Amino acid sequence: MKLTLNLSPCPNDTFMFDALLHGRIDTEGLRFEPTFADIEQLNEAVTRHGSDISKISYAVLPLIRNDYQVLDSGSALGRGNGPLLVSRHALQPSELQGVRIAVPGLHTTAHLLLKRLFPGVGPCTPHLFSDIAPIVARGDFEAGVLIHEGRFTYTSYGLHRVADLGLLWEQTTALPLPLGAIVVSRKLAPEIRQAVDRVLRRSIEYAFAHPEASADFVRQHAQELDPDVTRQHIELFVNRYSLSLGDEGRQAVMTLLNIYDQELFL
Repeated sequence: MKLTLNLSPCPNDTFMFDALLHGRIDTEGLRFEPTFADIEQLNEAVTRHGSDISKISYAVLPLIRNDYQVLDSGSALGRGNGPLLVSRHALQPSELQGVRIAVPGLHTTAHLLLKRLFPGVGPCTPHLFSDIAPIVARGDFEAGVLIHEGRFTYTSYGLHRVADLGLLWEQTTALPLPLGAIVVSRKLAPEIRQAVDRVLRRSIEYAFAHPEASADFVRQHAQELDPDVTRQHIELFVNRYSLSLGDEGRQAVMTLLNIYDQELFL
């Protein structure tokens, strides 16, 4: 059975899905047809039921909860890995009112978290996540929210950290921060959805056991080609919650979204 699969080109996704896509594991007869896109493009596509399986930002889940379920495996969720709010000139959080902020999409967890932690800030304008540091550095925006590799490279643009949004979330809730998830269409039979979850977990287990196997695939799609940055990215965003959300992970998701519904999850 062939299933359509929408992914980001970020190292955490390509690391997790490499074994699944390249025949390194038993896929239980499932075949996957991947498409790669920026996270906000993935969020927009999933609102139109654009694929059988997709990477999403957790922030978009309330809009698609009737059409998709979150897999137990594959999430980007953890501690110390949240979005960073940065600025061209040194700013304090109290100085954010009226400041123009570039965000990596209006449906992203980064934008949701910014609005949750700093109500009334903005205006916020969506931009491709990899463009945000450069456009803030050249003065198109006073501030920006960085995700993925941006948290490792912003100082090279001369930018200043205003706030670590993930750290503020952790201090407020004592929970890990849910960033991204892999969702599966409710149109698929329950046994197929369960098989997808098993296969993805198997793929992640293989990636942990054989980290060099995915190196070429990760490098092919990486936005940031520096090997050290790619390694840091994977180490930060692929962890025990990627293998299984567990009770704590599910609680974190429901707290972020203020939706206490176990049917969100497979």
